[in-house]
Amino acid sequence: MKYLTLTLLLVSFAQLTAQTTASFENFNLPPNTFLNNAAPDSAFVSGPVALPNNYNPQWMSWTGWAISNRTDTLTPGFLNESSAMAGSGANGTATYAVSYAFDGVVMRLLGPAKGGTVLGIFVTNNAYAYYSMKNGDPFAKKFGGPTGNDPDFFLLTIKKYLNGVLGPDSVNFYLADYRFADNSKDYIVKAWTYVNLAPLGPADSLLFTLTSSDVGAFGMNTPAYFCMDEVTIQPTVSQQEPTPAIDFALWPNPASDYALASLPETVNTETAHIEVFDAAGRLVLQTQQLRLPLFTLAPGLYYVRVQSAQGVGVKPLQVIR
Repeated sequence: MKYLTLTLLLVSFAQLTAQTTASFENFNLPPNTFLNNAAPDSAFVSGPVALPNNYNPQWMSWTGWAISNRTDTLTPGFLNESSAMAGSGANGTATYAVSYAFDGVVMRLLGPAKGGTVLGIFVTNNAYAYYSMKNGDPFAKKFGGPTGNDPDFFLLTIKKYLNGVLGPDSVNFYLADYRFADNSKDYIVKAWTYVNLAPLGPADSLLFTLTSSDVGAFGMNTPAYFCMDEVTIQPTVSQQEPTPAIDFALWPNPASDYALASLPETVNTETAHIEVFDAAGRLVLQTQQLRLPLFTLAPGLYYVRVQSAQGVGVKPLQVIR
């Protein structure tokens, strides 16, 4: 999967029309593992997606996002906050993201995906929320109530930010819905289900919020969790004429502390902008200097993108120590 992600990343760098998918397999978790601390980073990054994480070491608690490949679909209660009810990731994968979204959570788009369109995601309930709604618990009611007639619901609402502005449109997905006149139609989602987000259009980030019919003095009683996987993104495509490709050289390559970008004479070096991305698509350096400082970068494969009025070019760069 990591080789597929890398190939898709290179295509988007070249500004071709392509979709990229974040599947969260890049964390290489041991079986039945739950990762709820992104330290030393502040987010979990998978390809073009960053999921912010806030971990409190004093209380060993977290908010935002976590990464899991847990498969326990039978155990109710808070201690099983880390398992998707589907029992695996979407489309046969192992790993997925878990969100604790009591106050809402954000998913950021990175690199070439920023400003693109999130075509869709797969979502499902986690075991804690599922069994709380199905059976009730000391803090939350059983959905439908004693008679099964209570019109309960658990709703995921998704909106987009673009250039720092929250868009007016939203996509709603019911993780549980007991509002039907015919109780046999009531349901709680337990399989991965695709949610089409293309109507939201271009975005820099998405905002996820949860609401429930079960509300108390301190807000929503239903456990504020959901699981997400297989985020598919369409990078921005220019409606103008295709940007010309420019060729340039990097020397030395492999490099250690510095690399020099040598641009064609047709490129205005005073206005050229240079960006360096790691293999996961994260922007790690941007400069207008042709001498690239690499001493802060870990050894590995990177991609150097040169942008100018004369065109765009991309080259791989190996950093060694």
